[in-house]
Amino acid sequence: SHAPPSSSSSRYRERRARRTHRSGGTRDDRYRSDIHTEAVQAALAKHKEEKMALPMPTKRRSTYVQSPIETRTPPDSSSGSEDETAVRRQSSVVAPQPQVNPNLQSPESWVNHIVQGSSTSSSASSTLSQEAKPQPQTHSENSAPPPDVTMLKQCSNVLSLCVRAVGCVTVYLSLLLPLSTFTLPVGVPVSSRVSTKIQQLLNTLKRPKRPPLMSCCLSFTVPQPDPNTPKPEGRQIIPVKGEPLGVVSNWPPALQAALARWGATQGKSPALTALDITGKPLYTLTYGKLWSRSVKLAYTLLNKLGTKNEQILKPGDRVALVYPNSDPGMFWVAFYGCLLAEVIPVPIEVPLSRKDAGISQVGFLLGSCGVGLALTSEICLKGLPKTPTGEILQFKGWPRMKWVITDSKYLTKPSKDWQPHIPTANTDPAYIEYKANKEGTVVGVAVSKVAMLTHCQSLTQACNYCEGDVDCLDIDMGLWHGVLTAVMNRIHTISVPYAVMKACPLSWVQRVHIHKARVALVKCRDLHWAMMAHREQRDISLASLRMLIVADGANPWSVSSCDAFLNKFQSHGLKPEVICPCATSPEAMTVAIRRPGVPGAPLPARAILSMGGLSHGVIRVNTEDKNSALTVQDVGHVMPGALMCIVKPDGPPQLCKTDEIGEIIINSRAGGNMYYGLPGLTKNTFEVIPVNANGVPIGEIPFVRSGLLGFVGPGSLIFVVGKIEGLLMVSGRRHNADDLVATALAVEPVKTVYRGRIAVFSVTVFYDERVVIVAEQRPDASEEDSFQWMSRVLQAIDSIHQVGLYCLALVPANTLPKTPLGGIHISDTKQFFLEGNLHPCNILMCPHTCVTNLPKPRQKQPVGVGPASVMVGNLVAGKRIAQAAGRDLGLIEDQDLVRKHQYLTEALQWRAQTDPDHVLYILLNAKGVTVGTATCVQLHKRAEKIAAALTEKGSINTGENVVLLYPPGIDLIAAFYGCLYAGCVPVNVRPPHPQNLAATLPTVRMIIDVSASACILTTQNLMRTLRSKEAAASVNVKTWPTIIDTDDLPRRRPPQIYKPPTAEMIAYLDFSVSTTGMLTGVKISHAAVSALCRSIKLQCELYSSRQIAICLDPYCGLGFVLWCLASVYSGHQSILIPPFELETSLSLWLSTLSQYRIRDTFCSYSVMELCTKGLGTQTDLLKARGVNLSCVRSCVVIAEERPRLALTHSFSKLFKDVGLSSRAVSTAFGSRVNLAICLQGTTGPDPCTVYVDMKSLRHDRVRLVERGAPQSLPLMESGKILPGVRVIIVNPETRGPLGDSHLGEIWVNSPHSASGYYTIYGEESLQADHFNTKLSFGDPHTLWARTGYLGFVKRTELLDASGDRHDALFVVGSLDETLELRGLRYHPTDIETSVSRAHRSIAESAVFTWTNLLVVVSELCGSEQDALDLVPLITNVVLEEHHLIVGVVVIVDPGVIPINSRGEKQRMHLRDSFLADQLDPIYVAYNM
Repeated sequence: SHAPPSSSSSRYRERRARRTHRSGGTRDDRYRSDIHTEAVQAALAKHKEEKMALPMPTKRRSTYVQSPIETRTPPDSSSGSEDETAVRRQSSVVAPQPQVNPNLQSPESWVNHIVQGSSTSSSASSTLSQEAKPQPQTHSENSAPPPDVTMLKQCSNVLSLCVRAVGCVTVYLSLLLPLSTFTLPVGVPVSSRVSTKIQQLLNTLKRPKRPPLMSCCLSFTVPQPDPNTPKPEGRQIIPVKGEPLGVVSNWPPALQAALARWGATQGKSPALTALDITGKPLYTLTYGKLWSRSVKLAYTLLNKLGTKNEQILKPGDRVALVYPNSDPGMFWVAFYGCLLAEVIPVPIEVPLSRKDAGISQVGFLLGSCGVGLALTSEICLKGLPKTPTGEILQFKGWPRMKWVITDSKYLTKPSKDWQPHIPTANTDPAYIEYKANKEGTVVGVAVSKVAMLTHCQSLTQACNYCEGDVDCLDIDMGLWHGVLTAVMNRIHTISVPYAVMKACPLSWVQRVHIHKARVALVKCRDLHWAMMAHREQRDISLASLRMLIVADGANPWSVSSCDAFLNKFQSHGLKPEVICPCATSPEAMTVAIRRPGVPGAPLPARAILSMGGLSHGVIRVNTEDKNSALTVQDVGHVMPGALMCIVKPDGPPQLCKTDEIGEIIINSRAGGNMYYGLPGLTKNTFEVIPVNANGVPIGEIPFVRSGLLGFVGPGSLIFVVGKIEGLLMVSGRRHNADDLVATALAVEPVKTVYRGRIAVFSVTVFYDERVVIVAEQRPDASEEDSFQWMSRVLQAIDSIHQVGLYCLALVPANTLPKTPLGGIHISDTKQFFLEGNLHPCNILMCPHTCVTNLPKPRQKQPVGVGPASVMVGNLVAGKRIAQAAGRDLGLIEDQDLVRKHQYLTEALQWRAQTDPDHVLYILLNAKGVTVGTATCVQLHKRAEKIAAALTEKGSINTGENVVLLYPPGIDLIAAFYGCLYAGCVPVNVRPPHPQNLAATLPTVRMIIDVSASACILTTQNLMRTLRSKEAAASVNVKTWPTIIDTDDLPRRRPPQIYKPPTAEMIAYLDFSVSTTGMLTGVKISHAAVSALCRSIKLQCELYSSRQIAICLDPYCGLGFVLWCLASVYSGHQSILIPPFELETSLSLWLSTLSQYRIRDTFCSYSVMELCTKGLGTQTDLLKARGVNLSCVRSCVVIAEERPRLALTHSFSKLFKDVGLSSRAVSTAFGSRVNLAICLQGTTGPDPCTVYVDMKSLRHDRVRLVERGAPQSLPLMESGKILPGVRVIIVNPETRGPLGDSHLGEIWVNSPHSASGYYTIYGEESLQADHFNTKLSFGDPHTLWARTGYLGFVKRTELLDASGDRHDALFVVGSLDETLELRGLRYHPTDIETSVSRAHRSIAESAVFTWTNLLVVVSELCGSEQDALDLVPLITNVVLEEHHLIVGVVVIVDPGVIPINSRGEKQRMHLRDSFLADQLDPIYVAYNM
């Protein structure tokens, strides 16, 4: 009645499945070493004593409350991995769980810092509060937000630029109110969460750094050797010789001959036993069968593949072997079939999908070997990925392949007289073994027939194989022992594939027991798995083993696995002397192997080395600090018949000293011959001739580089400490990736790391390699556990290896690219990291600790030299003083013209009389239809009506301020002239946005209050808005001044038209917001208005028969002048296109230019950006509609900033297809103190572009370089200087003029400069020097206005109208915006340009500083999974290109960076919102 007892292995499997399910994962025990674990815990305990709180990154809840694990984690395709241990260690081995460090503050302690009165819920970005919902970006009702004058661009539509003109957040009115009242929004305590974290970050940065490894000079510092560095002191090494390779009489002349012999004479003896997935024998292949099938295959390959008579394969062709390792029989037949057919087999892994890690590199291998044919089994072929039509997928990067099935039923029996040709082994390639190098490239190592045979002979001698042994194998090195050497010696091989090992880890031990195997070939992983599973087996005996070959014994961390295995299995008959580690590499094949010892003889000694010594490449026995020691076991002696040296791994192959670690090189007949098809690489690896200390070659014999690092110990024993490909060279010291993995694993990872999957590699950033660690995070790991594990790994690696980590990233479980056996594909992981495709869920960057080669901060020189001597010095050096001027305004001859042009009001009246029906303005709507026109007389009459209304309804006195609140259009123009007719001062204000009153109305209110206006002129609609309930929610609507709607006014004329007594009287006030968030109003006099209009008229050749098109906001600066003033002065016709109309009709502006054949047009950057982004792809459509821009002679962008070269270039390029001339686009430049300094006119040379060296620019020097030079910055001239304008470049500190190779402040002298800032308190004295200031020497009489912009003047090769060489003015950026870091001057746009190039998902970015930390805010336009990819890329690019370490990286949603109406970033507002915790960021990373 009992159920039959299940076999022990299946019982074990169930139990294990339960256990694995419970524990979720465990450590990677290839690297387990209890000694090391203790060392790491001790090192961490030391750190615990130094109290230190690291700021934990802030993460938006939505980002890390991930969807259920199933959707986040792709299925584990490999169902296990080479380096994962699915078997949980018994708790006895687990290192004691360290106490949670009380100083690593948990997020709860952040939350306590928040003062409750905060106006935006801090929980929106707090990582803990469970119920936190991301809040919309508005203030809560209880606190009135301060008014603001910026605008938030929103991602929903790019076009909001032109509309939401006056946005929200905070305002700086430095002229009116003390700054402090406005710095932070009401109710936000200054000690918000962000500030607390930044304070913690600053505290961690104040800690003493590791002593820099280099002293400083140049743009980066070059390593200076440290006097205490250990240096090798031994004598030069003497090559080590292996024992001679004996000659045995019956050794075959070629390997195929051995197979032929056994096939004929010993046909019944077993060659290979294959196991099924449960570990039971599936079939046994005899030598007879192996021979006959191989012959059949050889015959088929040579004779039966093509049609009747053609031979597809010729001897020497390369053929891919694609077989799963679970089917060794098919592989053996295919391999020997190829040898017999004399074609060259190239065994590769079975491709599983198009996106396999490294699949395209395997394609490179097949391409370089010229493979066109692949052999595979029927089952394997069925499993390959197919296209919908059933053809095998064309794998990425693979050549076209023909697939051939080698199952017996498809093979043809050869005719009686056909015999395979078996020549004596020669130097032709026998097979090609692939190998991936550090960069991920896969190359093929060709092994010649004679090398293959010699290798089998030397293995036979070293391992003392004899005919008829039983050999049990389960690894990839099995090719040499199991397939080749075994056949030579007629050994019976039992193959235990990886899949069986994963299902039943004890299977190899059981096979040794059942078959009484003499030799077993395993990896540390197999030893480890067998120990874990061992409890279920009582009756196993390993006494038959005379050799247990540990294939990866060259890994220094193998020693602990060997010891533990021996402890466990000694009671089962395992003899200590049979454990034989060996060292191998694809190029040199077997380098060394430990021969089995004599029973009872003492076991070989271990080397205990100092990690510090190792990092300097010298061998020092570790005595003092046992925490940083590495225990290494020997890998025996050199192979028979080989000669070995140790040479320096980098530079010429110079022989090492005896106490120096270097690369092992081998001379032997049994090694690889070349990288197939790659002669260049081959020379440096396979034909190395070592040299002595003087660089003289020793002998003629070529050696092969093995890629292994090691040394020769006492008794000529070989020790290996790592591989070249795992070598990280950081600041001149060597670290081994495996050692770092071992340390990271010793920091108890069970709660955090998924199955011990950790990758370590280095990336080159800023002239040095930087260490990056990437680990897979367990699906159930908490944020805090992860962050704590990461900070502890930092400390452990710092203590034990004395190397700083650059970046530590955790990715979701199972997302790292896998190698075929399930390990981590390092080079692909590195590629993903650098491309920003890793998608980490946690990241910690520590550039402050590990970047030690930054140049010293620049010390400012004291200004001790007198100004005059500077000037003389400049002249002696042949430098010109940097100044430039537009042409003369010229004298006005005709008295009539003087009268006409003295005041604009008179000009308008004069035009209304002399040319009443001339149309001055045409206003278009979104459809391009004219919705309003104004002739001279209509405009004059409208202005009269408004002037009458002002004096009657508003009872306004002359000289009072009147606010104009109009949408862009003709009403605005009429109201402006109405004010002038009535003798009032118009103040033009952007109307509030009806959909966004809360944000935009406070600004309107503020300007009305600041300007103390007596009255508001507006339209009926806007008047209703001003008095609406919605408006009352954000401002007090009861205290508006008189509001007059000008829509239907009675036909009245004012008693007389006001004429100002002098031209110095104020004509209007111009209010605008600077990029630093300052609201400034400047006073523009009548004289300045007419001088400016005259200057523009001359520059652009405007007169009554001309037509221009304007697509600009008409609220301030040059935009207002062109929209309202220029036409009345010059008489040309202006076609007005309100920018917000482009929202509904993108092509409105361009089609208008084409339809009216416009020659001159003016626009803003926002409009240009809209057209570039929105229409750039639709030029064909525009062409089809007949849009032709060949008429446009000048298209001028009106701005107050450095020309945006990239945007103007791409605009010109994109619309070249519709006829736009490449010379048409140019820019203008104005500032607060002078609305128009430069404007590209119709005559004069084209704007020129120069390339300046960015490094010099940071030192305020201008050095021109060639286009494409590294670190070069392209700058475009900001248009031609207007007539009547002079500029000079001045040192802002000393106020002395500068030479033209210096960057300085642009000062301007011109009749149209503003008269001063407008304030109600009459505090002009504060800012007076902005308008009337003198040079400290040189020309002490001229009065200059300071623009607040940095720039330089360069004399170009071009000629101006008068035939002189033209001086170009280049604007570099606003002085207020510059960042002073490390004593150098940086311009935010340069850093932002670099940041935006760092990753495709960065839409826009902004930078600012806070307490000397550089903060980068980037808008993420991709999915939130990309957010953390940006952190390392942003840090890299800023370090590489600007030599700055980013302190904080903030990733936000699109549209968070505020932009003003001119499309300029408002960095100061952003800074305040960030510090007041109002950004709701997706992620904030604090770089350590």
